[in-house]
Amino acid sequence: MTQAATGTPAERTVPRREATGSGPGRTRQAVILLALTALLVVSATAGLTIGSVQVPPVQVWGIVTHALGADWQDPDWSGARETIVLDVRAPRVLLGAVTGAGLAVIGTALQALVRNPLAEPYLLGVSSGASLGAVSVIVFGFTLFGPVSLSVAAFVGALAALVLVYATARTGGRITASRLVLSGVAIAAVLTAVLHLLLLSTGRGNEARAVLAWTLGGLGGVNWSTLWLPSTALLLGVGVLMVHARHLNLLLAGEETATTMGLDVARFRARLFVLLSLVTGVLVAAAGPIGFVGLMMPHIVRLFVGGDHRRVLPTAALGGAVFLVWADIAARTVAAPMEIPVGVLTALCGGPFFLWLMRRDARRGTDRGVA
Repeated sequence: MTQAATGTPAERTVPRREATGSGPGRTRQAVILLALTALLVVSATAGLTIGSVQVPPVQVWGIVTHALGADWQDPDWSGARETIVLDVRAPRVLLGAVTGAGLAVIGTALQALVRNPLAEPYLLGVSSGASLGAVSVIVFGFTLFGPVSLSVAAFVGALAALVLVYATARTGGRITASRLVLSGVAIAAVLTAVLHLLLLSTGRGNEARAVLAWTLGGLGGVNWSTLWLPSTALLLGVGVLMVHARHLNLLLAGEETATTMGLDVARFRARLFVLLSLVTGVLVAAAGPIGFVGLMMPHIVRLFVGGDHRRVLPTAALGGAVFLVWADIAARTVAAPMEIPVGVLTALCGGPFFLWLMRRDARRGTDRGVA
């Protein structure tokens, strides 16, 4: 029996009445989404408040609402604090929320597409491919596509890496969890080696150090003029995936079942691979490769909402946004005044989670071949 036929352990524990969209299930989902939305607002407020210069939450909201044209209190803050909140912290917090949400939904979709609970952009080498594409633009000065050249190159690199990993892992029409992960690790190692070779061979030492720091993942240096692209990519990705949530559910039952239900599996996978590579490339170009968010969030939210992608996708997006905002807050404050790359902190959280997930699935016999 395949993993898809039995479902992941989290999916098997969900009552059937919730999976079919009953009234109590919808109420629970609405409560969870409202709670996560409120938590995201609290997290964003904390992100705007906490830093080398502490700004009281009431003052933070006064600055934000004043900028939006709603003067509910007299401006009693300095111009320096307004600049810190609006021009330094707000873009960073928004990029963290957008990137966390995007990585979470990408991981959710990838786990369904390849029917593997260990799939996520970082482990499958997709982030490494996007990083290599982005760094190539920086090193060689490729500007054919103008201001979006970095994102275009990251998209091409992400798509190439994903196709290569999938083709390498697929033997005899089947893929195992271990083979897919090993292929992703091997491809990522090769791409990372090429990336480092580019950095070492460039004659611009200062630029090489900056790019090397970027490859660890970070949200610093963002501004309002660059936020529109990752935000648009996130909205596009979530919108398309929500439309195809039912098809993602069908894939969990296996290719044969999905085909019987009228889904062209090969074409559907190809289209979503392109979409996921596009979103991954844009996010990596904006924030660098940040790992394990797309691995952890889908499994965590399935414990609360079940395996239906109509519920998992929006919940994972909100959960990923909250997680990365707090990870960035920790990155800015744990070793202050030095800033830790946020990708280091997500790896410290995700590495143990990955090992636990492998041991759990090995004990339950889920590391089997999938079509």
